[in-house]
Amino acid sequence: MKVLKGILSESKQYYLDSKKKIEDKLLQLPKGSIKEREIGGKIYYYLQQRIGSKISHRYLGKKRPDDIIEKIKERKMLKDQLKKVTDAIKILRRAEGRKHD
Repeated sequence: MKVLKGILSESKQYYLDSKKKIEDKLLQLPKGSIKEREIGGKIYYYLQQRIGSKISHRYLGKKRPDDIIEKIKERKMLKDQLKKVTDAIKILRRAEGRKHD
């Protein structure tokens, strides 16, 4: 039984470390989405994000911001991974149950 508890404890620690790394990476990536607007026949790009209860649009320029688009995609992927890691931690905590020594 001690071996099983050790495995559960190691697994939980692994997922807690993974969660911390993902959260740190998410802080470095931009939130929001890229919106393009056509004004006077020309296309302009904006970063649209929520700040509090308001929507903010930050002008990015006329050139398609591929680097920011990739970072936003990476953020979405990391958010999905974070959800899976959080679910795994919940399962491991349930599996640990009460302490019976």
